[in-house]
Amino acid sequence: MIQVEVSTRPNPVTTGITHVVLPAFNEERSLPALFERLARFRASPAANFTVAPDHDVVVWVVDDGSSDGTSALAKKGAAGLDVRLVLHPRNLGLGQAVHSGLRAVLEVAHDDDVIVVMDADDTHDVSLIHSLRQGIAAGADVAIASRFVSGGSDLTAPPFRRLLSRGASTIFRVALPLDGIRDFTSGYRAYRVSLLRRALGHYGERLIEESGFACMVELLLKLRYCNPEIVETPLVLRYDRKVTPSKLRLRRTLVQYLVLLLRDRLTPPPFRGL
Repeated sequence: MIQVEVSTRPNPVTTGITHVVLPAFNEERSLPALFERLARFRASPAANFTVAPDHDVVVWVVDDGSSDGTSALAKKGAAGLDVRLVLHPRNLGLGQAVHSGLRAVLEVAHDDDVIVVMDADDTHDVSLIHSLRQGIAAGADVAIASRFVSGGSDLTAPPFRRLLSRGASTIFRVALPLDGIRDFTSGYRAYRVSLLRRALGHYGERLIEESGFACMVELLLKLRYCNPEIVETPLVLRYDRKVTPSKLRLRRTLVQYLVLLLRDRLTPPPFRGL
């Protein structure tokens, strides 16, 4: 059973909210700095989104069975932030953590809200939330923080991780029917709530089935049947700020990517339009 707990008193329900989903496994050391950055962003002029004057930021920490103080930090919250906890009693993997976070948000969100999924290890620049949100406001359904467009960079990441991400991006660009995307595996994205709600209505618990890093590609592949508008904005990855061990397993992730690609080729499209 997945438990959902609220670590601060919820704000009144308004529209135009940006829900930030943080899948987290043993990120006790990373979350304080990330919370501080998010609180500063929320208080900055960039947070006063002109398209949605009632805009606010709600942070959802999905604790995926951590053995450290991740849950305690989420329950404690942070000054200037509305932090909520989605708790997995045991580790289920990144895919299920993302899935649980999306499901929890969709239970309370309005269709014109935005969901941002980003890493909890403080390697993503929170100021990009503004650019991602602008992409959605301009008409996109998905906005991807991309390492592989002009202005983006992954130079601070370990060589094996860079090789995997770049190799996977090249393969998916050639093999998959999604034009204009360069960074298929980025874990930093914004989604229009109405798009995810449509996809969830069709796929249900099958919206994300991959347990590992391949879940980010899987979600894009399933969302493509909704004919989304997708844009990318440059991301300079700050892997130099990472203080917790990487959860990525090179061989396992590579196999997951290949299996996902094969399964996508063999699976028929939905029998009705989404």
